[in-house]
Amino acid sequence: MCTIALGKATPCYNLHMPKHVSRWLKKLGPGFITGAADDDPSGIATYTQVGAQFGLAQLWTAAVTLPCMIAVQEMSARIGLAAGQGLGAIIRKNYPRWVMWSFITLLIIANTLNIGADMGAMSEAVQLLIPRAPFVVIALGFTALILILEILVTYKTYVTILKWFAFTLLGYLITAIIVTTDWISLLTHAVLPTIHLKREFMLGLVAVLGTTISPYLFIWQSHEEVEEKIALGRTTVAARKGIATNEIKAMRQDVILGMSFSNLIMFCIIATAAAVFFRHGITDIQTSAQAARALEPLAGRFATLLFTLGIIGTGLLTIPILSASASYMIADACGWSNGLYKKFRHAHGFYGVITLSTLIGLLINFIGIGSIKALIFVAILNGLITPPLLIVMLAIANNKQLMGRHVNGRLSNVLVSVTIVGMTLAGTLMFVL
Repeated sequence: MCTIALGKATPCYNLHMPKHVSRWLKKLGPGFITGAADDDPSGIATYTQVGAQFGLAQLWTAAVTLPCMIAVQEMSARIGLAAGQGLGAIIRKNYPRWVMWSFITLLIIANTLNIGADMGAMSEAVQLLIPRAPFVVIALGFTALILILEILVTYKTYVTILKWFAFTLLGYLITAIIVTTDWISLLTHAVLPTIHLKREFMLGLVAVLGTTISPYLFIWQSHEEVEEKIALGRTTVAARKGIATNEIKAMRQDVILGMSFSNLIMFCIIATAAAVFFRHGITDIQTSAQAARALEPLAGRFATLLFTLGIIGTGLLTIPILSASASYMIADACGWSNGLYKKFRHAHGFYGVITLSTLIGLLINFIGIGSIKALIFVAILNGLITPPLLIVMLAIANNKQLMGRHVNGRLSNVLVSVTIVGMTLAGTLMFVL
């Protein structure tokens, strides 16, 4: 039987979960959840649009961005583990206020727009399954469900729920297998980069990079490593500082698994869109519902259902992460008590920001912008703001006073620097071409 006390709910469904399943889920940490969250409705929309518009021409980005993603997220996790606190607290204590608030402002704008676009895509997806359901009712229902899960459910139970939502992404792997017929062309484009020096192509490339390497993922990763330590009873910063050999090994395995899973799904979505839409001359997708609906006559009802459920599942996974990452930063900057492990009555400001950002995101859906356009705009925005944020993180990760012996190695510095240069170059070309 479940009970909800003031603040958090006691977990109940785990009572009947098979032990081997429970043990397996426990091995999947913040890296796996972060990787799955990377394929949010914004990512799905972006990958679908570039696949529809350019075919397989940008499929290579899945392989090229994988080592960069691993390096960035490993660095984020290592910062949280070594310092024993999240990025917001580190920046507040060690950098000028303008650096901190510039970081926070960019993050809040991108995350709030992302929440709104994701909420719209999820609601449209539900309308495909239940055509008569009013958009407003669906959006309000999702908002209420997400806030209840994030505010009233225990951290341990909540993280397990997020892991289950992540598996909805497997629908895209199945869909890609169903619709792909030319495997030789697929594999060729996967390993041989194609670049067209045209504004539309660069715009799509910036969107792909921005939705694949996004600021909210850095924040979430670093803070969840801290939350994992707190869950083990290390409630002070001093107790959390430093990384044991087994901890860093487990973290790196988790990050590699999560990012590999993320990019496999990215690969499958681009391949599916190229096989279904580009091949049939459907090059401009306006809404997520249109994308899912267009699949049916070309790939079958099952493929449409999987695509639709993927949008809903990843939205339920990602929106809480978007709102929490912004709230972590603000709470750290202001010195507020924060953390998903805390009850509502002990972290009013933290949960207040989560609630406010989710509600503002909901309201964005009523200004008349198509969900795909909004989702791709968010991806482009993330692509433009990520490089300066990565520069700050790179400085933190190379600070021996903060990181001790766990500062960046040469490979990490090279890969993160390549990420910064590559994203900056793509963004510049988008404007000058």
